[in-house]
Amino acid sequence: MQVTESPCIHVCTVDPASRLCVGCGRTLDEIGRWAVMSPRERRTIMDGLPARLAALDLPALPARERTGRRRLRERG
Repeated sequence: MQVTESPCIHVCTVDPASRLCVGCGRTLDEIGRWAVMSPRERRTIMDGLPARLAALDLPALPARERTGRRRLRERG
């Protein structure tokens, strides 16, 4: 099974002005088509995401805490 690289950080909120997800910087269309895009298409989009997010000029998101099963696996 191949793992598909994704910029998703599970903060799925769309900025109304830019129409970009404030968590990952993708458009709704890009999010919807992500699984069927070629690795090259995904990489091209991912390379531009830092600039998109910087242009939004939003406050930094707090660091996510690890909870649940992941935390238990790390302890164990």
